[in-house]
Amino acid sequence: MQGVVKVYDPVTGIGVIRCDSDGSEVTLRPGSLEGSLFRMLRQGQRIIFDAVDVDGDLVASNLRFGADGQ
Repeated sequence: MQGVVKVYDPVTGIGVIRCDSDGSEVTLRPGSLEGSLFRMLRQGQRIIFDAVDVDGDLVASNLRFGADGQ
């Protein structure tokens, strides 16, 4: 999936990504950046990610750099 960071708090590691495909929102939980190239995210940053169901909530994992027009 591809989307844009709506909000991210580097202190807590909690945030929200808005999906390009349908405008839905995917949660960033503490630890979501583990194993990725990212150390922090900024609002408006485009990323590619996998969404996994965790207790009925879509959570982002496997974050990668995104690009406009993809």
